[in-house]
Amino acid sequence: WVGERPGSFPPIVLNLTDGESTDGDPSEAAARLRSLATADGPVLVFNLHVSAGQAAPIVFPANEANLPDDFARLLFGMSSTLPPHMHAYAATQGIAVSEGSRGFVFNADITSVVQFLDIGTRATDLR
Repeated sequence: WVGERPGSFPPIVLNLTDGESTDGDPSEAAARLRSLATADGPVLVFNLHVSAGQAAPIVFPANEANLPDDFARLLFGMSSTLPPHMHAYAATQGIAVSEGSRGFVFNADITSVVQFLDIGTRATDLR
């Protein structure tokens, strides 16, 4: 797709998961995806962890300091930094983002799922 549309906005890959990978290390596949690019930048890989856990969601963190386990840190490390237009939109929606915020949500509830999808698919008003 990237080769056929080199001038387009890069593809956005949304990975929704409920836990640890059961079929290998997903970071290599994510790195291969992020290595592809269009004229507007690299492919964006965003990760959303859903859980029945009671802890508050961690939404678009800029570092892994508050992530509870190795799997959360793995997903964070696989996630792309929010492009400027998504970062700005998240801020207008009242989401606490900072420089380096990534397309990652841990322990998502329904509100953070909707926000993740809204922000993560926002590819309009780019020029």
